[in-house]
Parts: sequence; C-alpha cells; structure tokens
Amino acid sequence: MNNKIKTGIIEFIGLIIGCLSMSIGLNMFFKPYTIAPGGLSGLSLVLSKLTGLSVSTIMLAMGIPLLIFSVKILGKKDAIKTLIGMLILSGLLDVTAPLSNVSVTEDVLLSAISGAIFLGVGIGMVFSVDGSTGGTDLIALMVNRIIPSIPLSKCLIVIDGMVVVSAGIANGNLETGLYSGIALYIIAKLVDAIISGFDYSKAFMIISDNEEILRDAIVNDINRGVTILDGRGGYTNNNKSILLAVVKKKQEVHLKKLIKRVDPRAFIIVSDVHEVLGEGFKDINV
Repeated sequence: MNNKIKTGIIEFIGLIIGCLSMSIGLNMFFKPYTIAPGGLSGLSLVLSKLTGLSVSTIMLAMGIPLLIFSVKILGKKDAIKTLIGMLILSGLLDVTAPLSNVSVTEDVLLSAISGAIFLGVGIGMVFSVDGSTGGTDLIALMVNRIIPSIPLSKCLIVIDGMVVVSAGIANGNLETGLYSGIALYIIAKLVDAIISGFDYSKAFMIISDNEEILRDAIVNDINRGVTILDGRGGYTNNNKSILLAVVKKKQEVHLKKLIKRVDPRAFIIVSDVHEVLGEGFKDINV
C-alpha cells in the first residue's frame, strides 16, 4: 500500500471521527435547547425547531444547492470533498438523533459549553485532514464573489451573528442567543488550537551590545538556533544586530534569565508563535 492510499485512508477516518463528534455535540447538547452557534448546522437547528423537519434533511436541502452554486469558486476537487463531508455528517446526524432525547444536563450553559467542545474538536479534526462539511462559509464566498468590496471575514461574522440571534428568536428566549454566542466563541478557539497545535512556542527578538556572547550562550546553553538580522537604530543611526530565536514555551524563563545574565540592558521583544515547522520542532506535514 503506497503512502498516498495510506494518507487517504487516514484522512477519511479522521473525517468520520470529526463528523461523529460534531453530530454528538449537535444532537445531545445543542438541539434540546436550540443552541445555534452559527454555521449551516446552527441554522439547520433553528429551522428544525420551526418546521419540525430533521436537522440532517434541512442541512442537505440547503447545503447541496449552495455547493452546486459554489463549484466554480471551490473547484471540482474541493466540491467533491465537501459533498462527501456533508453526506457523512448528515448520515451521522440521523444515526445519533436519539441522543437528543437523552437528558445529560438541565443546565443550559453547561450544555452550551459541552456541545461546543464536541463541535470544536470535530470541526478541528475535519479541517486538520483538509476536509469540509460545507456551511455558511459557502454563502460568504458567494457574497464576496458578487460584492468583492465586502471582506470574507466580515461576511462570516454577519452570517454567524444572524444565526446566533435567530436561535434566541426561535426559542422565544434571548438568553439562548447569548448561550449560542458563548458556544461560537469556544468552538472558534478550539478549532484554532487543534489546527495550530496546543504546544505554543515563543519568538524572541533581542537587541544587545553583546550579541556574540549572547548568540553562543543561546546555541550552547539552550541548544537552539539563532538567526542574525541586520538593523539600524532609528535614533542613533548606528548599525545593530538583531538576534531572532524561537524556543519552546518551557524554555522561555530559561532564556530570559540567560539574557539578563549576559546583558541586563538588552532590548527584548517576546511574541507567541502558534506553530513552528522545521528542525527541532514539528515536521512539515501538509
């Protein structure tokens, strides 16, 4: 079995597991309280509440036409992948539909948080295997294509915001809209964390008069590489060397102490790095 087939199998399994997690979150935690954290799935929950039709039926009824209209934007390959993801999610929504009758908790906030965790993990897994289940992003893509002056990000915010508000209207309780907003926030953060990874790193930009000593100390004491950038002081107009080093989160304090020991007057900029690919960190797997 060649690597391409193995990768395809792994991605397909990841897509199924991700869709299963999404369907559990939707049916077990969101549907009983009509919590709709944006997206096509959230809109389907709201319409299911109003019409009595199943969530999967509404999702397919809206998703497939959207997919057909957006084929030119996505391309045939991505459109087929999206259709597969949509069909799998719809099928698993039917399979897990009885979970909506299971009373896990009567606390709406706890239900919103729990459902968001399932949905966020599921969406993150789907995205991490380069999959898609369709959604309001297709609407946003088409709006952006028709009116290019409207940024894609703003389209998504407006559409998801309308779904969140509609949840409160459909349930006759504005608090439901607030719970939906909380769930949407948790989902977004979880998806970002799963795609980028939980093991954040720190990037140091160091301006020091003792750059040679500091460079050797970082390489030998922390066992990290250093990139030297050429710079010039805006006030003094003197040439400066800027040391750029990326370290793991647990090495941050160690590096700060090292810099203080070598040059207490060094100027340091520290920033979060959500993903580092290459030697000493994660392998490049696309």
